[in-house]
Amino acid sequence: MSGTMKYRGYVGSVDFSEDDGVLFGRLLGIRSVILYEGTTAKELVAGFHEAVDEYLLACEEEGIEPEMPYKGSFNVRITPSLHERLARYAISAGRSLNSCVQEALERYVAIVSEA
Repeated sequence: MSGTMKYRGYVGSVDFSEDDGVLFGRLLGIRSVILYEGTTAKELVAGFHEAVDEYLLACEEEGIEPEMPYKGSFNVRITPSLHERLARYAISAGRSLNSCVQEALERYVAIVSEA
């Protein structure tokens, strides 16, 4: 079993260990390793919320900016020839490379979500 849950802008995984009979997870989309667990779904959700709250409090106390997942930017490595084709298309369409890539990804996700 696996899934995700959201709280205060953070996404957490939901997993089950058959060997231990425990639910567990970690915050996704950030470099820091933040873990939580519970023996019931209710305990897991509470553990997730507590982990997020404690992480944010620790960041505040240390005077550091908390990592935020999914800021809307990421690096994508593609072949130079595809990069050139995309850039040429964007220029000819009078658009930015970013807007073309965003549209392509939105279309892809819509297609695979329907499947």
